[in-house]
Amino acid sequence: MRSALPGKRTPKAEALTDLILEVFRFRGELERHGRRIVEPFGQTPTGWLVLGAIDEGPRTVPQIARRMGVTRQGVQRVADGLVKTRLAAFADNPDHRRSLILTLTPHGRQVLARIDSVQAVWSNRLAEPLSLRDLANAVQTIRTVINRLKATVWDA
Repeated sequence: MRSALPGKRTPKAEALTDLILEVFRFRGELERHGRRIVEPFGQTPTGWLVLGAIDEGPRTVPQIARRMGVTRQGVQRVADGLVKTRLAAFADNPDHRRSLILTLTPHGRQVLARIDSVQAVWSNRLAEPLSLRDLANAVQTIRTVINRLKATVWDA
């Protein structure tokens, strides 16, 4: 029988909890800065992410949702908005009749290139005092935690 009270965190679990809390704060700051980057182009940070996902190659809405780690319905709403504003288009999918492929339009490519240009200036400035080694270690740590989360069965 499981104890009604949660266990005590190990020092590693405390450090991981600190990392998780900082990632939540980081996400909030990225969202805030992302809005400032994309608003002049009539976009949202989520729209920008979807544009970037389809810029890597045509994808279905479920494929984009899995890649982003969000719901298919949320991506569908964003995709419909991108199609409505002619930044993206749906095309037939030879592999699946009901799951259309989302592609960038020429206008969508142009808008994405302009957003990416602004983001490059922003990220160059932000990255200046950081070391490549520290950044690579941070990326690797976050990837490791993501993979652990995906492999963990929640049994609480």
